Amino acid sequence: MKVEKKTVFEMEKCYSIAPLFYRGKHHMLVAAEKTDDCIMMDMQGNYEETVWKGPSGTMSMVQVPDTDGWFLATREFYSPNDSKKARIILCRPAPEGGWKTSVIKFLPHVHRFGILSSGKKHYLIAATLCSGRDYKDDWSYPGKVYACELPEDLTVCSEDNQLEMKVLKEGLLKNHGYYQGSVNGSTCAVIAAEQGIFQFLPPGEGQGEWRIRQLTDLPASDMTFADLDGDGSDEMVTIEPFHGDTVCIYREAANSYKKVYTYSEKAEFAHAIWAGMVCGRPSALIGHRKGSRKLLMFSWRSGVQGEFKADVLDTDAGAANVLCYEYGGSTYILAANRETDEIVLYKAEEGDA
Repeated sequence: MKVEKKTVFEMEKCYSIAPLFYRGKHHMLVAAEKTDDCIMMDMQGNYEETVWKGPSGTMSMVQVPDTDGWFLATREFYSPNDSKKARIILCRPAPEGGWKTSVIKFLPHVHRFGILSSGKKHYLIAATLCSGRDYKDDWSYPGKVYACELPEDLTVCSEDNQLEMKVLKEGLLKNHGYYQGSVNGSTCAVIAAEQGIFQFLPPGEGQGEWRIRQLTDLPASDMTFADLDGDGSDEMVTIEPFHGDTVCIYREAANSYKKVYTYSEKAEFAHAIWAGMVCGRPSALIGHRKGSRKLLMFSWRSGVQGEFKADVLDTDAGAANVLCYEYGGSTYILAANRETDEIVLYKAEEGDA
């Protein structure tokens, strides 16, 4: 795999990235971890407009289903030690131009969230990294997972009329990782914490309860899923432990996950994670924020003895988040390289670097 690297925008401590469909076109949102802004770009990395001025404190952004440019985002989560004022906001295009933001839920220490759809209903699921801090690096208050059904009209929510969320699970130390998508055909959210990795399935038609399944019991920071080896079943790619340096791949067998691969090198402070198709090849992308700060791609190499292999796409990068997409017949990888304050767009194609 070879990539052509282009820095498309400079943003101090750029962090969160998300797709947005707005006015009939696909766009990308990028927001800062701390004092910088949230911007919107086109799919080729060209700046379009500033959505809000900093400070951001944005860990997650997710488009509201069936809307034109509406999305939810976290604000004021600046670090694990500075997240007591964290909240979830609604951001939507204003009729007079620009963007309008409003609070839908104050949720201290909320780090990641998603919107899951089941039937005609949409559910918000949110994970808090912890539940309180008395002093720096205090982990004595474990995090929780919350959920609620979203109203059809989110504009009814405000600081005075916030969403009512119930606790699905608590006691989750260093509740950091979040994945949303399909795992072996089931739409779900998955979270990673010190107690392991847990799958959350929303209520089905006529059902009122969430279903929770524990996938592993080892400390993990992040995870993602894809059928890397083409056997029809999704592998799970993990970063272990919290903000850790170990990349692993698991296969599901007999209703449990077994570790089948561990990356031979240490990826210090691994953080960015994504899985899907890269130039037609099922792959997982991992970025780490200390040491050599590589952007890595993991994929399956078939042969007499098939095996998982890692390709180095970039060094001295330090991505906080990354995603890959196809546009105009080309494959792009968008990375928020937090450690260099650069939003980078890589154009990828098969071949040797």
